[in-house]
Amino acid sequence: MEGTRINKFLSEAGVCSRREGDRLLEKGCITIDGVVAKVGDRVFEGQEVAVNGKAVTKEEEEIFLAFYKPRGIVCTTAKEENGEKVLNVVDYINYPKRIYPVGRLDQASEGLLLMTNRGNVMEKILRSRYDHEKEYYVCVDHKIDDAFLKGMQKGVPILDTVTKPCKIWKEDDKSFHIIITQGLNRQIRRMCEYFGYQVQTLKRVRIMNLTLDGLNPGEYREIRKEEWKELEKRIRNSSSETIKETGGHHGNSSRKPNERTGKKTERSGKGLLSGRPGDHEQPGVRHVV
Repeated sequence: MEGTRINKFLSEAGVCSRREGDRLLEKGCITIDGVVAKVGDRVFEGQEVAVNGKAVTKEEEEIFLAFYKPRGIVCTTAKEENGEKVLNVVDYINYPKRIYPVGRLDQASEGLLLMTNRGNVMEKILRSRYDHEKEYYVCVDHKIDDAFLKGMQKGVPILDTVTKPCKIWKEDDKSFHIIITQGLNRQIRRMCEYFGYQVQTLKRVRIMNLTLDGLNPGEYREIRKEEWKELEKRIRNSSSETIKETGGHHGNSSRKPNERTGKKTERSGKGLLSGRPGDHEQPGVRHVV
């Protein structure tokens, strides 16, 4: 069957993730040629897709930004939460093209947040089965002891599950660094609370190979070429390992010449991280005003 599944179409167009697309479909917010779409529908060439009455067109340029989210900003597109007005990350950055966050940081947390218009990248980074590392600096309300460090490292019972083993090391009496591969709701805060600690500061400093790299709160930059290549490599490798473990297939992994350049290009199935942002000259840090 030809065509593209509607949730994938929305993801590739930079509207939302596939999961969020399914939620919009269930609410009846999506139409194809004026007809309300449902989960599983496909989009064919020439058809018009709209979200809440607004036509959707695919972005030609891939955008991938590293943003230092300040405290107080919410990682959604909502303008209100619980009846109160909030400042969301999309409005805060006010980027000239449509982008959305890869994952979330609590409103009270700060640090590295990735912004993109490519949902397929988002899905690859967020899925916990790929074990992609996220590193945080955490400051708590009283002195850290060895029992706390060992307990956190081993795994903590929260949200009807036990967190995966993690890496953790002490910074000083009341602060530490922790590397996790999951993204449970308020995970680090809940883990600390289990041992009687309250988080005072929670800052994400790294996602995989990407870091804050000198950014100040409220600033963003494009992902650099060398970072882009390394990220692509890690995502491809982790996806391959998962496919091997589950007995899946890559399909045709051979290289074919690019029709425009004549050069051979790696086929990654989805065109994942095709490298356009990495080919740009680094524009430097931009401060949101």
